[in-house]
Amino acid sequence: MTLRVLTVDDSRTILAMLHHTLSNAGFEVLQAEDGQQGLDVLKNESVDVVITDINMPVMDGIEFIKNVRATGQHNSLPILILTTETSQDKRDQGKAAGGTGWIVKPFDPEKLISVINRVVH
Repeated sequence: MTLRVLTVDDSRTILAMLHHTLSNAGFEVLQAEDGQQGLDVLKNESVDVVITDINMPVMDGIEFIKNVRATGQHNSLPILILTTETSQDKRDQGKAAGGTGWIVKPFDPEKLISVINRVVH
């Protein structure tokens, strides 16, 4: 079964890098450019894992995660935070919102795939 990954980031470069990395690893990739678009995708699509940035327009990653968790439909959905943020305060906010893991950009493709496989199995 092909795993479906939703990536949420306002950087088209990062979205392109994620799509390339994940598609080559055999994942089906869905993408959104901010938290609101990510929520819209989740209303209509089933995914196995989400990778989200923190700093985005319209709805940031922390609010996105809170909204995903608030629906009650995605309580066990792994949500990985992929960001340039390194402060403990932001990490604490991400964890409190319901984030599953924290990865600092730039990402190592092999490590990212390894983390995805760990959180979905």
